[in-house]
Amino acid sequence: MTSENAEEVFKKMEEQGLDPVLFGLTDNDYQLLSKNFARIRNQLKIQNDLIDKYKEYYEGTENEVK
Repeated sequence: MTSENAEEVFKKMEEQGLDPVLFGLTDNDYQLLSKNFARIRNQLKIQNDLIDKYKEYYEGTENEVK
């Protein structure tokens, strides 16, 4: 949605029975949000790697003879 087509978009949404809701971000807010999501993704990767290592340690690998 742009400032040029905002009225048209709102009108279409109202015709569909939808209540338009907007969330606004400044350039700085968007950058902060992007950095926070990058940190979250990084932390999830670290956690998943740790879980994989624990799983490998406790369950062994597929090539291992039991």
